[in-house]
This record gives sequence, structure tokens and C-alpha cells, in this order.
Amino acid sequence: MVRLVGWLSVAVSAVTVAGCAGQPEPRSLPGTSWQLVAIESMDDAQGSTPTPHPGDVTVSFGEDGTAAFQLGCNSGSGSFSAEPTGDGATGSLTFGPVATTLMGCPEPSLDQEVSAALPHVRGYIFRDDQLHMSLMADGGILSWEPSNG
Repeated sequence: MVRLVGWLSVAVSAVTVAGCAGQPEPRSLPGTSWQLVAIESMDDAQGSTPTPHPGDVTVSFGEDGTAAFQLGCNSGSGSFSAEPTGDGATGSLTFGPVATTLMGCPEPSLDQEVSAALPHVRGYIFRDDQLHMSLMADGGILSWEPSNG
């Protein structure tokens, strides 16, 4: 019986260590690019708005603390500040003022809605290979997937 308990302890320890080794590395925002896939409202009546044209709205986080945006037919740039938590999957995120071009984009376009939401971003979480940015006061969530640009 003592041998069995000892062996089970070793087996559980080995599984625990192997499980930790298989966990994803902590992620960070600098050096990554994302394309918007949906805007989720906390208002059940509004629900989730999928992006009509994937790739039209993108963000690229520079290593130097700047963010470059493609907002439909407009482009923009500004600063960002990201502070990851200890788990590497979540953190605080804020954008400084974002300077954008002001062309009138053909409908359907989410350029104005995303531009209006960016000053209200307060946090992020990486989940299922997506980046989700939360807006202050439960204002909604911007969901992004990796982009090549």
C-alpha cells in the first residue's frame, strides 16, 4: 500500500509538471497585428455586430508604444499603454489620442464606431487565439483575430 501511494504521488507530480510545460507562453501586444471580427455590446437588445468586411479594421501594436490603425477607408495612429498581469493572458490597455483621417467610408463600415470606442478601452484578454479589448463601464468588447499586417 505504501508503494502504491508513493507511485501515485510521483505520477500526479509528473502529470502536473507536464501540464505546466504544455501551457502557452505568456503573450504581449507589442509586435502584433489584429483584425476586428466583432463588436459585442453589453446590451442584450443590441448583441454582437460582426465585421462586415474582415480586414477593413486593423490594429498593429509597435514595439515603441505606438499603435497604427486601419479604420475602413481611414487610417490612424496613436500611443498605447499595456500592463500585463501575472498570468500573461490579461492586462490593462489604454490608447492615447488617436489621430485619424476623416474620409467618408462607404457603408457598411465600422470606422466611426471603432474610432469612438478606442478612448474607452481599459483592458484586454487573450482567449482562443483572439484578442478581446474591454471598454470601461461594461461598454462592450472589441474582438480581434491575428492579422498578417
